[in-house]
Amino acid sequence: MKKYFLLILAIGLLNGLNSFAQTTADTPKGQPEAMIDLATAEGVKLVNGKWRYSDTRIIEIDFKGPGPDNQPTGAAVKTYDYMPHAGGADFDDSHWQVIDASTLNARRSTGRLCFNWYRIKITIPERIDNFDPTGATVVFETALDDYAEIWVDGELSRALGQMGGSVISGWNAPNRLIVGRNVKPGQQIQLGIFGANGPLSNPPTNFIWMRYAKLDFYKSAAPAVPLALTTAEVNVEIVRRDPAMDAIVGPNPKIFKLAEGFKFTEGPVWVREGKYLLFSDPNSNVIYKYTPEGNSAGKLDVFRTPSGYSGADIVEYGQPGSNGLALDPQGRLTINEHGN
Repeated sequence: MKKYFLLILAIGLLNGLNSFAQTTADTPKGQPEAMIDLATAEGVKLVNGKWRYSDTRIIEIDFKGPGPDNQPTGAAVKTYDYMPHAGGADFDDSHWQVIDASTLNARRSTGRLCFNWYRIKITIPERIDNFDPTGATVVFETALDDYAEIWVDGELSRALGQMGGSVISGWNAPNRLIVGRNVKPGQQIQLGIFGANGPLSNPPTNFIWMRYAKLDFYKSAAPAVPLALTTAEVNVEIVRRDPAMDAIVGPNPKIFKLAEGFKFTEGPVWVREGKYLLFSDPNSNVIYKYTPEGNSAGKLDVFRTPSGYSGADIVEYGQPGSNGLALDPQGRLTINEHGN
């Protein structure tokens, strides 16, 4: 039951998200139609961005050791964290140092066991030379000395067995991942690059620096419809205003992203006998069916369309389709069809 609960929770993350890939296998290869060098003043100006920088500091915090359930429910312990946690899309970096793009390869942080942050908010330009980026897939690529993790619009996605993309690729190895699909000029994407000095078990007598940073634009790689993704864990933060929340979500909740590219999603229901998930996109007037495929990308199909109103004046309704879905005691699908 817990597995199904997690799958249903994931639908809450599908609304309007058209960014980040989970694995390097998702990322288009070959010659891009256009490229922007974010290590140059010209490239940063083209995306109307600014590189902002911050060191980090390691702090001691209170935590709990492992309990009988293998979760952090045991005895009180001391452990370590770091500050600032700057991956969030709405993190305020306005007080951070603004650094020139041409200095990304300057040595930074404190050396030995150390970490740092580079952040930039990019805006998709109207044109890149003669290329119109409308509808393109955008790939961000960088390489840090020594390791990097990449946050996109406040998310650090990660899939089982993943190497590279949003997570550490290897020793001074490139990180390459999709940061936008079907993009539009004027669309903004927040990037956060978390750097680490390494090897971690043998902290070196040097510093962190960025070898390069660029955006590749692929026109043909952009899917025209919503698509299923390699199942990837995404961030979750529970605000516990009542201890009773622990009984609902547990001490270590997980949420996984299954698909993206929808206008709006709600009303998920897990069909246990068929082992698939149904959910509504009321703005598109569609009910989708998602069938899991283990840790690989699942199968996404249109289950019903129109899912709600289909009158001649449908254009007057912003959400003509179904919203809430439920199964009755006989296992029949009950559809809450509205017409806002």
